[in-house]
Amino acid sequence: MITGELKSKVDRIWDTMWSGGISNPLSVIEQLTYLLFIKRLDELHTLKERKAARTKQPMEEPVFGEDQQDLRWSRFKDLAPEAMFERVRDKVFPFIKTLGTGQEGEEDSTYSQHMKDALFMMPTARVLANVVDQLDGIDMADRDTKGDLYEYMLGKIASAGQNGQFRTPRHIIQLMIDMMAPRPSDVICDPACGTAGFLIAAAEYLREHHGEAIFQDAKSRRRFNEDTFFGYDFDSTMLRIGSMNMLLHGVENPDIAYKDSLAETDEDDEESCSLIVANPPFAGSLDYESTAKDLLQIVKTKKTELLFLALFLRLLETGGRAAVIVPDGVLFGSSKAHKSLRKMLVEDQKLDGVVSMPSGVFKPYAGVSTAILLFTKTESGGTEHVWFYDMQADGFSLDDKRTEQEQSDLPDILTRWEQRDGEEKERKRTDQSFTVPKQEIADNDYDLSINRYKEVEYEAVEYDPPKDIIQGLQKLEEEISDGMKELKGMLG
Repeated sequence: MITGELKSKVDRIWDTMWSGGISNPLSVIEQLTYLLFIKRLDELHTLKERKAARTKQPMEEPVFGEDQQDLRWSRFKDLAPEAMFERVRDKVFPFIKTLGTGQEGEEDSTYSQHMKDALFMMPTARVLANVVDQLDGIDMADRDTKGDLYEYMLGKIASAGQNGQFRTPRHIIQLMIDMMAPRPSDVICDPACGTAGFLIAAAEYLREHHGEAIFQDAKSRRRFNEDTFFGYDFDSTMLRIGSMNMLLHGVENPDIAYKDSLAETDEDDEESCSLIVANPPFAGSLDYESTAKDLLQIVKTKKTELLFLALFLRLLETGGRAAVIVPDGVLFGSSKAHKSLRKMLVEDQKLDGVVSMPSGVFKPYAGVSTAILLFTKTESGGTEHVWFYDMQADGFSLDDKRTEQEQSDLPDILTRWEQRDGEEKERKRTDQSFTVPKQEIADNDYDLSINRYKEVEYEAVEYDPPKDIIQGLQKLEEEISDGMKELKGMLG
């Protein structure tokens, strides 16, 4: 979690930019991201310099050439405000826009594609100098610090974005990644990636659990940096932030592409990934004309949440896994499309689990009730039983403030998920988690809401006989009456 000191620093920087005239929260985040990126480039170059000096070998792939040393953060941060402003605007910012381009100027990376439309929007030299001075006091070497910093900045967008987009809490992302346990061989995709939170968490998981495998040789490193992570979005600002966010977290060239996932169809994408982790937007209804025809063949509907599930099934290779957030309506909706999609997941694929989340998880954005669906694409069935978990607490209060709490079900969810084919089968329906046979789900019209199967134990409460309660009330009334008489006597 972000510390109070770091939180105060970000608040001060935010206030500086706000008072300087940048009032759009996304613009603030975008401009801060550019500066954090510039600062991180200098830190990476410094690390390479030290390694070269230590090994007495030439520097490997320097970030800055001999004639670009004045573009480094450490070189311009102490300049006078006007001189700093001119250098960053006229030299440093154009430099970061060209990163990732080839010798002839062609775009080599998705990063360079998104950056070509980036704008330097710092209003004045004074504001830039003030922000640079404050950012210089934040140590960005720690990946956790970067993650916390980004999470807090994104959290300052206090209302939902367009098209039903909600920022997924970082701890929920981490839970889903831990449950999916990415492997070095996985091709990981988020078709509604936003700022790339799921992809970054997956990259961090691979580093922590499979570091030796993904960095054992040049081929493995290239696969990790270029052929593992794929993200799509149709918001160009989010794509720029997501690309820089991935770069800041050490993934050099992920495929973060502009695409309206529901409107475009690409045969190359079919069965292209082995793991999907996502929180797609729940925008309500779409126009049939703008929806990919192959998705409508899977499920005939205008509901975006159902269309995204159909998209996930199309993108996954056979044997591929998915952990995705859906609104509760997907679990029990009575329309033909809702029922047919649930039946498809249970009968044609392998539905592994459903984690029901409390409605406050997405506050302050919305109080919508959601669940995590976990399934494997098989095209041949395989569902024998479905594991259910009733999440009551996620470690934060469920009001708009979302303050940290001691109680959290997340560690228990992960432990019980790993036991879903063993001990969990013996759990009672009154427990917080349990399994339900496929046939019972089919008999209930493929309803996947946990309340359909959960049993509630009621404790017997014994009350006094009504006659005794009435006598007690009469005695109380007499005492009140006597008290009133005594009070009136005291008042004369």
